[in-house]
Amino acid sequence: MITVCGITGWVSYRRDLTSHRQVLDAMTETMACRGPDAAGAWVTGRAALGHRRLAVIDLPGGAQPMTVDTADGPVSMVYSGEAYNFTELRDELRRRGHGFTTDSDTEVVLRGYLEWGESLTEKLNGMYAFAIWDSRTEKLVMVRDRMGIKPFYYYETDDGVLFGSEPKAILANPLAAPEVGLDGLREIFSFAKTPGHAIWKGMKELRPGHIAVVDRNGLREQAYWRLEVSEHTDDQDATVAHVRELLEDIIARQLVADVPRCTLLSGGLDSSAMTSLAARKLGEHGETVRSFAVDFPGQAENFRAIDVAPSVDTPYVHAVAEHVKCDHRDIMLDGSALSDPAVRQAAIAARDLPTGLGDRDNSLYLLFKAVREQSTVALSGESADEVFGGYPWFHDERREADTFPWLAGGLTLGDTKSLLSQDLTDRLDLDTYLRDHYLSALDEVPLKDGETGLEKRMRQVCYLHLTRMVNTLLDRKDRMSMAVGLEVRVPFCDHRLVSYVFNTPWSLKTFDGREKSILREATRDVLPESVANRKKSGYPGSFDPAYLSAIKQQAGDLITSGHQALELCRVETLKEAIAAPAEDITTQQRATIERALDLATWMDLRKPTITLD
Repeated sequence: MITVCGITGWVSYRRDLTSHRQVLDAMTETMACRGPDAAGAWVTGRAALGHRRLAVIDLPGGAQPMTVDTADGPVSMVYSGEAYNFTELRDELRRRGHGFTTDSDTEVVLRGYLEWGESLTEKLNGMYAFAIWDSRTEKLVMVRDRMGIKPFYYYETDDGVLFGSEPKAILANPLAAPEVGLDGLREIFSFAKTPGHAIWKGMKELRPGHIAVVDRNGLREQAYWRLEVSEHTDDQDATVAHVRELLEDIIARQLVADVPRCTLLSGGLDSSAMTSLAARKLGEHGETVRSFAVDFPGQAENFRAIDVAPSVDTPYVHAVAEHVKCDHRDIMLDGSALSDPAVRQAAIAARDLPTGLGDRDNSLYLLFKAVREQSTVALSGESADEVFGGYPWFHDERREADTFPWLAGGLTLGDTKSLLSQDLTDRLDLDTYLRDHYLSALDEVPLKDGETGLEKRMRQVCYLHLTRMVNTLLDRKDRMSMAVGLEVRVPFCDHRLVSYVFNTPWSLKTFDGREKSILREATRDVLPESVANRKKSGYPGSFDPAYLSAIKQQAGDLITSGHQALELCRVETLKEAIAAPAEDITTQQRATIERALDLATWMDLRKPTITLD
């Protein structure tokens, strides 16, 4: 049983948690969408663990929390995710004398801990977040996968810790106050996610590749994996061949499931290469790959090209579907569906953040919801741009900007300062905040001895994307998919591929003078020529006039009602955006409206206490 689920728990060294079962149940219930198949709980005096399950392999088995009774006391675990190498690990553990009662990767991880302790983390390949209560030493071990594909949050209390897959699980406990301070607001409005930051006061996100251990002496967190430099000795042909070999192995592992699976196909190089390789693998067993793409009525007529999305997806999607003989379906989303307040509410509830992405979040939620009606598992091309260098600002003067490159590239959701009130803008001082965090991130970058010039700068740029921007996108993907009970796997985040490409010289990554040269060459033979040569085009937004008219009306209603969110906003700027004709509205004005609507929806849902001191 491979299971992608929701986990939560509470460790207390001065309370008897057996009398707090109702609180644990409330924490667990917040993640019912993440695990619609079953719920479980395990409670002792010091530890309480909760679990919601979405079953993917060995559907009858693997109930959680899972416990192994040892001679010195029980060891219990709640686990979310997948160890793609669990078969090899199980064989190794059997050779070491371990017996198994299920076909579950959960049991493999738990028994791996009994064998190797915390060093188990060095052996895992996959996406996972788990917590193990070891009653033998009364300690809690919390682990997150190397790239941060699966989320994990914790909140230290006066005598222990609360944890959960999502903040909402922790906030369901009375010990955690739903308070957001200036730093939380800075994270919300900066579009430069700080690893470890969780928006809510007192709450932290377990960083990717980190382990945290709680015992009576407190909590300590440390890295068990990070991006490191190594010498790249392969020439161009060998590099391309190795990337192809890795991709075939990764995709084969991630296609394993006992439930319907599919691919998310955008017609770009990343998703098309993934879909084509998946089609080949499934074809070996007489199966046809299923694929899904998002589309909007009148998209070709209403489309407006931008730097990161210069072309309409649909013709390329259909070219790939025909080329590899997919069982393909376009998910058509019209303006009325995208502007439905209930959809915005569902998207904001899933992400726990007022992202300001508006229809791009709403459409992703609706896409995943439609896919879930036919599949339980989907493969996504997410993160290939960060791994292989696909964004436009990797390849022009913006890469030299003295800030996060995507901010120089224009990914700022419009001018945030134009929406926020002058008082809040002054208090946030986003320029200083971003500058401090940018310099801190640069200090982390591992560099080769003597690395200078363009190679040094591009190692920095790649590192920033792989440790900052990718976390934002992975969190978005996980929250939106799990909100509808869909498991999305991300082959390009396999740490073997990430490490190998990170250490490939930039001159080799761009050997043909284009973006993602290695990936293109490694998969060209399975792609239509038009797709192999297509420029990067990001996840599409809708340009349906009905959507723009609807959100303008909703923003007007916000002003009329005097919503509390307006206390944070520059109302005149919002009024100007509403007054603009739908056909002439600017990207910034649209972002202003969507940010205001998302902010109001978030405040209605989470009812945060906002402190500006």
